[in-house]
Amino acid sequence: MNLPNKLTILRLILTAIFVAALTFAFPYSHTLAFVVFALAVLTDYLDGVLARRWNLITDFGKLMDPLADKVLTAAAFILLISYNAMPAWVVIAIIAREFLITGLRGLASSKGIVLPAERLGKHKTAWQMITIVFFLLLIAADDFIKPEANDWRAFAWEKLGPILVGITVILTIYSGLAYFWKNRSLLETS
Repeated sequence: MNLPNKLTILRLILTAIFVAALTFAFPYSHTLAFVVFALAVLTDYLDGVLARRWNLITDFGKLMDPLADKVLTAAAFILLISYNAMPAWVVIAIIAREFLITGLRGLASSKGIVLPAERLGKHKTAWQMITIVFFLLLIAADDFIKPEANDWRAFAWEKLGPILVGITVILTIYSGLAYFWKNRSLLETS
C-alpha cells in the first residue's frame, strides 16, 4: 500500500478519534477534536498532492479518498448539530447532495464515463471546511476561556456563524444542481 492510500486510511482513523473527542467530555476534548480534524484535513490535501506528484493514483485511492472525505465532513456536520452550530436541515441538505453526486458518478461509471470534480465543487468543499473549522475553533475556545470572558465568542457564533452556514448551504445546493444540470444527459433514457 502506497503512502497516499495510507494517509486515506489514517484520515478514517482520525475521523473516529475526532468523533470520540466531540462525543465524550474530558479535559481539552474540544481542543483535541479541533486538532484531529485539522490533521485529517491535512491528510486529505497531502494524499492528493503526493498521489499526483509521484504518480501513485490507484483504484483504491479513487474509491476511498472521496469516501473518507465524505465520512469526515458528514461526521463533523452531524456532530455540530448537537452544539447548535448547524441546523439539522442544513446538514441533511449537505449530506443528501453528497449522496446524490456519488450516485450520479456511479451511474456515469457504469456507462464508462468518469465525472471529474468541478471547480464549483472544490469551492463548496473549501467553504464547508472553513465553516467546520470556524465552529470547532469556537467550541475549543471553551477549553481555555472562562465563560464570562467569552463575549467575542458569542459575537462570532451568533453573527459570523450564520453567514458561514448560509454561504456553505447555498454553495452546496447550487454546486449540486449545476453538476446535475451539466450531466443531465446521464439521466435520460435511450
